[in-house]
Order: sequence, then C-alpha cells, then structure tokens
Amino acid sequence: MSPRRLACDPAELGSLFLFEKLDGEQLARLCREGRVEEFEPGWVYREGEPATCFYVLLEGSLVLSRRVGGDDVEVNRSTQRGVYSGAMQAYLSGGEQAVYRGSMRVAEPSRFFVLPAETFAAVLREWFPMAVHLLEGLFFGMQNTQRTINQRERLLALGSLSAGLTHELNNPAAAAVRATSALRDRVAHMRAKLGVIASGPYRREALQALVEIQERTAERVAKAPSLSPLEAADREDALADWFDDHGLAGGLRIAPTLVQGGLDTDWLEQVADAVEEEILPGAVGWLNYTVETELLMNEIADSTARISHLVDAAKQYAQLDRAPYQEADVHELLDSTLMMLGGKMKRGVEVVREYDRSLPRIPAYPGELNQVWTNLIDNALAAMDGEGTLTVRTARDGDQALVEFADTGPGVPEEIRDRIFDPFFTTKPVGEGTGLGLDISWRIVVNKHHGSLQVRSVPGDTRFRVHLPLTAPDTPEESS
Repeated sequence: MSPRRLACDPAELGSLFLFEKLDGEQLARLCREGRVEEFEPGWVYREGEPATCFYVLLEGSLVLSRRVGGDDVEVNRSTQRGVYSGAMQAYLSGGEQAVYRGSMRVAEPSRFFVLPAETFAAVLREWFPMAVHLLEGLFFGMQNTQRTINQRERLLALGSLSAGLTHELNNPAAAAVRATSALRDRVAHMRAKLGVIASGPYRREALQALVEIQERTAERVAKAPSLSPLEAADREDALADWFDDHGLAGGLRIAPTLVQGGLDTDWLEQVADAVEEEILPGAVGWLNYTVETELLMNEIADSTARISHLVDAAKQYAQLDRAPYQEADVHELLDSTLMMLGGKMKRGVEVVREYDRSLPRIPAYPGELNQVWTNLIDNALAAMDGEGTLTVRTARDGDQALVEFADTGPGVPEEIRDRIFDPFFTTKPVGEGTGLGLDISWRIVVNKHHGSLQVRSVPGDTRFRVHLPLTAPDTPEESS
C-alpha cells in the first residue's frame, strides 16, 4: 500500500532536534521541497534498493535491519521523534553510496518527513558547506584508511604464511640434501666393494648369484614392513647373533640397517647358501651398502614428495590459475589452510578434523574463504597460546554448509563479544594485530557469500561458526 501524503508543518519540523537550529526560511524550504507521509506497518525501503529519500520520524516507530545470509537482523528500534535514516550519505560525491545500506520498516502506523536525496544533498552543501567537506573527508579518509590497513593485514598474513611455508619446506629439503650426501658416500663404498669382489679369485657363477641377490634385496627393501621398536630390537639381536655364529665382524653396526630394509636371518641364510664361504663377508658388506642406498633413495623420494605436496597446498591455498568464483570443495580449502599454518602449530596443539564428506561442492570465492579460515585458525592458536585442541568441523545445516572452528582457549569475554567483528577492535597487544581480521572475515562471509559468521564462547570452548549457502545466488558479488 502506498503511503498517505499529509500536510507539512514547518513548526513541527522546527520542534525536532535535527532541525531546531534552522530559521523560518530554511524550515519553509524543507516543507516546500519535502513531504510528510504516513506509512502503514511494513517495509519502507529494503537494503540494496536505490537510496532516493532521507526519512525523519515524526510519530510512531521504526525498525532498522541488515541482511545477514538469508535473514534480516534487527540492529535498531526507536520511537524517538527526530530519529532519521535512509539516504544519509547523499551529500557524498559520486554514486558509489547510492543504495540503501540497510532496511527500514514500521511496526505501527507512523509519520515521516521525507526529503528527496537530491534536495537533502543540495541543502547540506548550501547551508553547511564546511561541514559537508569535513564529513566527506572523514568518510573517504576512513574508507581509504581501512582499505590500506586491509592490504597491510593481507601482507602481514602473507608474510606469516610465507615464514610458515619456508619452515615446512626447509625440513624435507634439508633431509633430501643430507640423504643425497650420504647416498654419494654409500655408492662410492659400493663401487670399492665391487672392485674388491671382482678382483678376487671368485667363480663367475658366484658373482652372478651375488648380483641376483642384490636385485632381490632391493625389491625386499621396497616392501619392508613397519616394525615397532620392540620388534626391531628383537630382529637386530637375532641378526647380531647370526653374524657371531658365522664369524663375521661388525654385526651390531650393520644390523639396524638390515632390519630397516626388511632383511632377517632367513634372508641371510639364503645369501650364505648362494655364495661360497670366502665371499660371504664381502657379499654381506655389499648387500648392506645396497640396503643403505635403497633406504636413502626412499628418503629422498619421500622428502621431494613432501616438498611437492607443500607446493600443491600453497597453490590450492592461493587458488592460482583458477577462476575467482567457482564450485569448491570446502575440505580441500580447509586442509590446504591447515597445512599452510603448520609452521605455527606448536607441539602442544592437537588438530582434530571432523569432516562431513557428504557435503557437496559449494559456490564460493575459494581464495577469500581461505583468508577467512586463516584468520579464524590464527585467532584460535593465539587464544590457546601453544596448548590445547583445535577442532575443525563441517556439517550440513539445512540448505547451508556449516564450517566450525572450536578451540579450548580461555574464551571471549561476554562484555566484548558484540564488538569482536568491529573494524580495528583487537584484544592483542599493541603491534600484534590491526583488529581487521574478523572484520574482513565477516565481510567476506556475509557480504560476498551471503552467509553468516557467529561466535559462541564459554571458557574452554569457543566456536566460530560459518554458514555458507549450498546454492549460488542469481548474481555473484563482484570481487573487490
């Protein structure tokens, strides 16, 4: 139903705190260019619509709300005469702010003074030119400041992640370097041992048998079982006894290597049966070098595979070579973020994954969701201060995907719980946080993904809950 238009009384406008300093001519102009309208209960305007009017309450009540996910969340309710809403930033240059940033409805028949946005902007610039310049400077200055600090926050996060990734890459890289150096030494010894064997008065058939045993030994190392410390110790003792029984020196030194390669006394008996007694010491030494080289090559393969896996995780985290808006597997995003933050996971922190693998792929900006996961996990780690349990859980909640991060830290005090998503609010010491991590996360989840971000906290159990739609909106938000 369209609002009912009523007569405008300059005296009534002058009784409002907003207009009490205006003179008679100014009040008359407002009545002449504006209007008084009566609205029945219902919506006056909705968030995202063109901001065409400035509303001042004359009588009744108003309810202001913001869109969060699929719900309208009430942010203010008032019956005070003179409260205002609508195109409050019409005085700003450019059309960037030309939509309503929230919604307004009335719960009872209410009268408003309604001023077109163009008139509101014109009278402000004409009557209060200095104030308009100050307001514009304040608004755009805050906007630029927040944009700059947002970039700084991202750079700080990137630096932290780069340090963590470097630390993670250093371990397998150093292991590969050490294994390569040791492998070069073992191969040199193997060549020397082979030269000794080849120069001896050994039959051709014996040497062929030795080479065949070497091939089978290499195959056995590749299939070596994992042993418990107790099992490994028992096998080493058995091998040492075997060496003593056959009069071979150095049994205690080489037994651990042979056990790690999956060799046992039965295998050594086969070697003893295949070669002559005088060649046995050299054969066992040569096979020991074979086992060592195979184990070192396995270590190099494992180290380089680890490096490749880390690089893949970094690529997944950064979403290189991928469209910004796509169908994404939320578990892949979570795993890549956890791996990227592995360097910050202290030994006292246990990570528990409770994934609902039946969740479908979701429409999302994966790179930006990874930034959300990073902020929430980083905050949880800081709260636990190196000791506790981080639980990452996914589940389906109606037509939304739920991603929950729970930590066993001291919790978020109730008196600040409503402020943690505010820009620049932080509980960290000076220099350790900008107060934008949760604000950025909230805007990514709510504004870009049309989801919700909430916190529930008691000492020992703090949960940040992210809800994301399982289906794409009609028009995805443009990346910014």
